[in-house]
Amino acid sequence: MVGSLTLKLSLCYSRIIMQPYSIYVHIPFCKRRCAYCDFNTYAGMERWIPAYTEAVCREMEQVASSVPQAIPVYTLFLGGGTPSLLPLPLLEQILNSAAKCFQFQDDFELSLEANPGTVDLDYLRGIKALRVNRLSLGMQSAHPQELRVLTRLHDYPDVVRAVSSARTAGIDNLSVDLIFGLPGQTMQRWADTMELALNLEPEHISLYSLIVEEDTPMFSWAARGLVDLPDNDSAADMYEYAMERLDAAGMQQYEISNWAQARSGGGVYSCRHNLQYWRGLPYLGFGAGAHGYAAGWRTANTGPILAYIQKMNEGGSLPFPRSSANQESHALEELEEQGEFMMVGLRLTEEGVSSRVFLERFGKPLEQAYDRQIAHLQRAGLLEWVGASERRLRLTKHGRLLGNQVFLEFI
Repeated sequence: MVGSLTLKLSLCYSRIIMQPYSIYVHIPFCKRRCAYCDFNTYAGMERWIPAYTEAVCREMEQVASSVPQAIPVYTLFLGGGTPSLLPLPLLEQILNSAAKCFQFQDDFELSLEANPGTVDLDYLRGIKALRVNRLSLGMQSAHPQELRVLTRLHDYPDVVRAVSSARTAGIDNLSVDLIFGLPGQTMQRWADTMELALNLEPEHISLYSLIVEEDTPMFSWAARGLVDLPDNDSAADMYEYAMERLDAAGMQQYEISNWAQARSGGGVYSCRHNLQYWRGLPYLGFGAGAHGYAAGWRTANTGPILAYIQKMNEGGSLPFPRSSANQESHALEELEEQGEFMMVGLRLTEEGVSSRVFLERFGKPLEQAYDRQIAHLQRAGLLEWVGASERRLRLTKHGRLLGNQVFLEFI
């Protein structure tokens, strides 16, 4: 009986480590919370950064100790919040702990998000020395008035300085984030922001349509008539303009919101960490409010910083991939996992969802599992089959504008 149980556990752990994982570490600290932000972020709590760093390291150790051998990891993403608020010694502490707990692969991608006004040449040289090889800058806009409405703490010259310093520090994989559909934003302002972003020659650009969530200052401003938001048609026009302009600039759209330059050795500068999400592959989330998906489980950590630190101080032992910081965790049912796989996979504008991969993963043909939904969305001109050697289902160009409508069909 004991031998049978040991064999089952061994097979279980073998399935866990069959493919490389990704790690997301959430850094929830900000100098000031932006007016549109509904992420798990907090301003004025920087004094808790050392204790928080210790708690994150303990969480990684706890999860890693729940499997008998080191899990292979090929991307790690430090997001926020403002990860660039972490002093270099504390950033090094987190990365050393991750390297001790997990098995970093040779082609490891290590990304760090930063606000342009929080980094200088010394800091960027420091993160480069810590093996950070991909930097994501929250530019958002090049227009001073738009940045004020967003309550950002930087301006476009700060972005230029950050990019110049990053290049001097030897960082050759740089991404910038932009937001469209802003209060008072015109097409001309959006076009100007696009040009100034392209002038920076980033390897990667992410574009996001502003979504004004409840319980944010901007939602209150809009409700009181203090700001005017562009209508959906104007935002769609801005998105279509961006697709055309970035294509003309030689950048490839590989996901609904993401574009990348070609690499000299082939392929493009896609964010490999985010590809892990969109391909429905496993990732572990550490830190306050972080989410994870591994071994058929979804996990979500408690959000408040002090509550997170307290949970990790109390410690404990839980089966993989759960930790003491989890506020929620549940095993996904097959239909739920299938629906999520379709939703994230269809975000990949070129790759889409492979019929072969779906069959290997779920043991049934994609065409059979979602025959009604696929037929309906094909008739509507939102989905198409492509590929001769391997059939793939993907959004049409028109479908990229109506992605949420498509995704709802599979949930």
